[in-house]
Amino acid sequence: MRAIDAGILICAECHQLNKQEPDTDEQTCTRCGAMVHARRPNSLARTWALLITAAILYIPANLLPIMTVSALGQGQGDTIMSGVITLVQHGMIPIAAVVFVASILVPTFKLVGIALLLFSVQRRQPLSARQRILMYRFIEFIGRWSMLDIFVIAILVAVVNFGRLATIEANLGAVAFASVVILTMLAAVTFDPRLIWDNTESDDDHD
Repeated sequence: MRAIDAGILICAECHQLNKQEPDTDEQTCTRCGAMVHARRPNSLARTWALLITAAILYIPANLLPIMTVSALGQGQGDTIMSGVITLVQHGMIPIAAVVFVASILVPTFKLVGIALLLFSVQRRQPLSARQRILMYRFIEFIGRWSMLDIFVIAILVAVVNFGRLATIEANLGAVAFASVVILTMLAAVTFDPRLIWDNTESDDDHD
């Protein structure tokens, strides 16, 4: 049985359990006074909006140069993929693999995973609640590695600054990529995982 079936609401601020008051549209927490809801208001709509915006920005994040490395006054901007190829050509395969996973695979998995999760919940697709919650936990797990590329660029820009000898500058691709990372993180936060259990009726899903 779900808590909502027993008439219990949980406060999102202090996690206090509150007995649901009948015929009340706006109920406050008995402990901290915050608004309590059975489910996060407009969770699906907000998550879709953040996800679509992230998907749009994902295009310039991969097409625009993410940083420019200059040596002796000459430099060339590199996109994420061209940077990976350059690292491979210089024999730095482990670093190239880390950049490829953190900058290409992780954002792609997050975008596709959240979209599949939203679609399955809204359209009641034949995915069990167990499969959905595993997908949600996987998205949360890989999300912590999304900012790796941005951290590396920030460190390089701060450390490598030798005037005309050698400099590293962040480009618009880095801004777009950081926006994608932040938006996907917010999308994972705004999605209410309790919605996963609301439209599952089979006994297997509640084991």
